[in-house]
Amino acid sequence: MELHIATPEQTALAYERDMKQAFPVAELKPLANIQAMCADGCYQAWCLFEGEEIIGECFLWLGHPGWGLLDYLCVAESHRNQGLGAVILEKIQQAEPGMVIFGESEAPEHAPDPELASRRLGFYARNGLRTAGYDTELFGVHYKTLYFAPEPVEDARLMEEHRFIYQNRFPAKKYEKYVRIPRDPNAGPGIKTAWNEDEEDEG
Repeated sequence: MELHIATPEQTALAYERDMKQAFPVAELKPLANIQAMCADGCYQAWCLFEGEEIIGECFLWLGHPGWGLLDYLCVAESHRNQGLGAVILEKIQQAEPGMVIFGESEAPEHAPDPELASRRLGFYARNGLRTAGYDTELFGVHYKTLYFAPEPVEDARLMEEHRFIYQNRFPAKKYEKYVRIPRDPNAGPGIKTAWNEDEEDEG
């Protein structure tokens, strides 16, 4: 099995076959946005191949050099429960040595399926991700913040890079409306909104 940056055609296949099945609409960027970000050089679509077959994928949203957001991690439905998620996490670290890779996993307390959200957090913990000291809210979805790094990263530093990812892509009005880094721990659950809400403001 090998992990490679996907072509636009391979990215589209992974998106239509795997990601649309695995992620709720509110959490899934439109394919056109993903393809545009890849073309801009701020996003990488990695696919895990077994021979010529795509069996999983992870997408990285790049920030400053040495920092990246693990935007999506997915395994093809026909290949689940084989430990491939762990394989992808291991291989992306090998492909991007020295990068602090952080991410967001839905918080069980506000998730539609709290048990599933807890299992995901357990999976990430078993595979070496640390839990940051702050949560995030994006488009009304409450997330725990996780990261890979050889040593602990201070929350203030991680938040700075975390904010940069979204501030660098979103118009200020959209960022202020839909992004909370950090999330107020006393706030209730937000109203879930599609990622491309107000997309006309992005030009």
